[in-house]
Amino acid sequence: MTDNNIIELKGVSKSFNSHRILKNLSLSVKRGSTLVVIGRSGCGKSVMLKHIVRLIRPDSGNVFIDGQDIWELKDKDIFTLRKRMNMVFQGGALFDSLSVGENVGFELIEHTNVSESELWDRVEESLSLVGLSGISNLNPSELSGGMKKRVALARAICTNPEILLYDEPTTGVDPITADNINELIVSLHDKLKVTSIVVTHDMKSAYKIADRIAMLYQGQIIAEGTPSEIQNTDHPIVHQFINGLAQGPITETAEHFR
Repeated sequence: MTDNNIIELKGVSKSFNSHRILKNLSLSVKRGSTLVVIGRSGCGKSVMLKHIVRLIRPDSGNVFIDGQDIWELKDKDIFTLRKRMNMVFQGGALFDSLSVGENVGFELIEHTNVSESELWDRVEESLSLVGLSGISNLNPSELSGGMKKRVALARAICTNPEILLYDEPTTGVDPITADNINELIVSLHDKLKVTSIVVTHDMKSAYKIADRIAMLYQGQIIAEGTPSEIQNTDHPIVHQFINGLAQGPITETAEHFR
């Protein structure tokens, strides 16, 4: 692992029952970069993210953060690791019983001893960064789908993480809202200098936000490059996917490996 790689997966495999999801997957992410992982729905992109945050143990292989195998960490170091990263879930995963402000500050409330004044300053700062100042007292039920996505992102950045993981951030919103979210991801990356991994099957989003794009197919990374390199690929599987073509080597059953 080079000094410039903050995240590295080496030979990671994972199966659920007889269904293999990841197959000897290897991937490196440079510090301060934005890597977009593309692939069909159900191909294992979210499972890969859960390995990085230590929610799922690989059947074989290793996951490293700053050169440390995360499954060799002691309990106190696991908590420290998780404070360094945060995740933006596909559906937002907001708590309906809490206000927007309480959602954004949830991790600070539960896991830190910050003063109440500092807590609400950080909540408001995070909401401001996503363009939602002054809505702390609203309930999630009062928000549009796009606003919920932004609140989820505000919650993720409220702890000042070094690493942000996004699970399908533009799914379920209209194209204009999706583009606003893309611009927000780019803006936050530039302002906060975070390392980001974004999993998506939205190619417009991928091209806009990525420093590099990797394609996950049948449990492995089959291609990786800059957005321009991926757009101009001659790899038949990648070409079919990025152009949304019905005809090609990818079939309806191709993601069901044995």
